[in-house]
Amino acid sequence: MERTTTAAAVAALLAAAALGLAPHQAQAAPAPTAAVGAAAPAASPELRFHDIPGSGGITLKGNVFTPAGAVDGRKYPLIVLPTSWGMPQIEYIAQAKKLADSGYVVVSYTSRGFWLSGGEIEVAGPPDIADVSAVIDWALTHTPADADRIGLGGVSYGAGISLLASAHDPRVKAVVALSGWADLIESIYSGRTQHLQAAGMLGAAGYLTGRPGPELQALLGDFLGSRLDREQQMIEWGKKRSAAEKVDRINANGAAIMLGNAWGDTIFPPNQYAEFFEKLTGPKRLEFRPGDHATAEASGLLGLPNDTWTNAHRWFDRYLKGERNGIDTEAPVQLKSRSTEGYEGYADWKSVGSGGSERLALSDSEHLFANVDSGANGGILFLSSILDQFAKAPPTASVPLLPRAFAAVWQSGRYEEARRVRGTVGLHTTVTPTKADGTFVAYLYDVGPLGIGKLVSNAPYTFHGRTPGQAFGVDLELFSTAYDVPAGHRLALVIDTVDPLYIEHNPTGAQLTFSSPRTDPSYVSVPLREQ
Repeated sequence: MERTTTAAAVAALLAAAALGLAPHQAQAAPAPTAAVGAAAPAASPELRFHDIPGSGGITLKGNVFTPAGAVDGRKYPLIVLPTSWGMPQIEYIAQAKKLADSGYVVVSYTSRGFWLSGGEIEVAGPPDIADVSAVIDWALTHTPADADRIGLGGVSYGAGISLLASAHDPRVKAVVALSGWADLIESIYSGRTQHLQAAGMLGAAGYLTGRPGPELQALLGDFLGSRLDREQQMIEWGKKRSAAEKVDRINANGAAIMLGNAWGDTIFPPNQYAEFFEKLTGPKRLEFRPGDHATAEASGLLGLPNDTWTNAHRWFDRYLKGERNGIDTEAPVQLKSRSTEGYEGYADWKSVGSGGSERLALSDSEHLFANVDSGANGGILFLSSILDQFAKAPPTASVPLLPRAFAAVWQSGRYEEARRVRGTVGLHTTVTPTKADGTFVAYLYDVGPLGIGKLVSNAPYTFHGRTPGQAFGVDLELFSTAYDVPAGHRLALVIDTVDPLYIEHNPTGAQLTFSSPRTDPSYVSVPLREQ
């Protein structure tokens, strides 16, 4: 069914702006189902707005780009783009037009529960996955789409939905999942620690732009309220929405999967994408760049030149059109360091730390009091990693001035040669708490001659039900990164107990001791690229 609505008319105007059309051109036709580009040259692809039947009888608000001069009877490869969390159907207008220019039928739609699409927010639940198949069915009936050449793509929420849908619909031949998640639990509950700012932002955006269902409302309350008695239910809920739990089905269906993310993604950290990538057996590609959640793709959504989207188009061209454009012969892991401008290619994720690991001994025992922020922090959601992306200015701390009562600090000697950190830094230590529950956050800093530390990586860790006074071992992976430590600098590991990014579980008066037993020494393992 096709309908004219005020919201659709507004969407048409916004779409026209993205396409560089004047307002009167967007309104040249009386209904949104008419081509927005009616007054544009004949070579321009056609854009129409549609009501698309979703699963369970709801209506999804969508738009369709059809290649210019489409010939009756000719079929074109289809790309379906579910929108990001809180975004309307015009999110992908600029990229959809470019894809249609090169011969694709492109269908974008507002994910259920958001804006004018029907239903409630299901967080990539079964209804969302069924929506993807319903949109494909609709496109095959109402557009010149080729049933044998179907691709999915999206940013953030659209990426997560696309990966999950590729496990359920064998018609999907290619997926581009940008700034998404493969493991929802490892994304916002890593180290058994709630990622406060990430969950809070997602919850607020959901309420502002959509209709969270009762299940989501209850889960957000339990998660942010630290309802440990509901922890297992929350974990099971997250697993059902994680492509990592369905990797066997994804591999069996055989879709070509391209994953892209940012080193500093504060919503979906890179580790979980890298682990998922290693489990894929079909054609695959992994790209990591500086930035935060969706910032690597943002300029492309505005139609500006963008490496991420350029490679996304190449991926679709190779696996939906069969073009020999060379993307399948390139190293499947492509990394851009936070310190340099060039790309590095690797055969797989295990090869990223090809120079071996350097162990930094944490030989001194450190004792700290909990519940006080030492000044060592992971930054602010979005802002800090955006500054790192564009100004190479990550969060900093004056390491010599960190209060030792509230921060444990270990430093390496000065390096005579630069260290190119690549991959996942690991912490192994022994902790003795004075309370049964607790949280600490580990930070790795690049410390310059004046003692100013630039954040290389961090990760939180929470424990529950431990025996006070009894030591236990901890192995913690920090968030993966690519960072060059200049010659003359040091590396420093800092641990404290409060960070605005995370919810902490330290009772009043809690203290932590970090030691290095002779039989089980503590250390930081730093993966390095060959010089």
